[in-house]
Amino acid sequence: MPAAASTTLEFRDVVKEYRTGVETVRAVNDVSLQIDPGELVALFGPSGSGKSTLLMIAAAVLAPDSGGVYVNGRDVTGLSSREAAAYRMRELGFISQAIDLLEGANAVTNAALKLYGLGMRVGPANRRVAKMLEAVGLGERLKHRPHEMSMGERQRVMIVRALSTEPRVVLADEPTGALDSERTSEVLELLRTVTTERQIATLLVTHDPQAAAYVDRLYTLRDGALAPGAQQPIPVPTAP
Repeated sequence: MPAAASTTLEFRDVVKEYRTGVETVRAVNDVSLQIDPGELVALFGPSGSGKSTLLMIAAAVLAPDSGGVYVNGRDVTGLSSREAAAYRMRELGFISQAIDLLEGANAVTNAALKLYGLGMRVGPANRRVAKMLEAVGLGERLKHRPHEMSMGERQRVMIVRALSTEPRVVLADEPTGALDSERTSEVLELLRTVTTERQIATLLVTHDPQAAAYVDRLYTLRDGALAPGAQQPIPVPTAP
């Protein structure tokens, strides 16, 4: 697969509201943020602050009420259903907390599913993901099926699947939530390396203080809005 061009991800005045009975809740409140090529940016915030909603808008799964999300100048929130599906398959690496693995398939096959979907031959696809699985500590689990792996190991397979297509943009929603500190470091290092080497734009939603050592900038989202002063790096408390 040819090297990807450098990529910019930009949120421009993004607003998303939900109706709950007679009330309207603004889940994302006028968020503007630019992530340049080669930048890994972390977004912190309490549950319900709008972080996951913001990621779903950037993934062209949810439409904003106003504003847009631009990948190299193209507003992905205005794509048709077919265009949005192609964007998610070819250009986007989305790492979610959900584990979606085929029970009868081993780690290599599960990690390579997106590559198969893009038409890559089985041999090259398997070799590519095997190297990535080894990089996150799964070298001895390549032939294991999901029921033979821990939750943390399954999560790492999902991460490799998301990164396997060499995406232009990576959105990661709590990717280290089920991992211990050693494996968390491996995953964050992988995100850091992929982001830098391929000059992509990566947005990481996390509660993990370890992320501070790997990212270029830290932001806080509260009540759907970037906190005052969030255009500068925000210190993250050290782990207890």
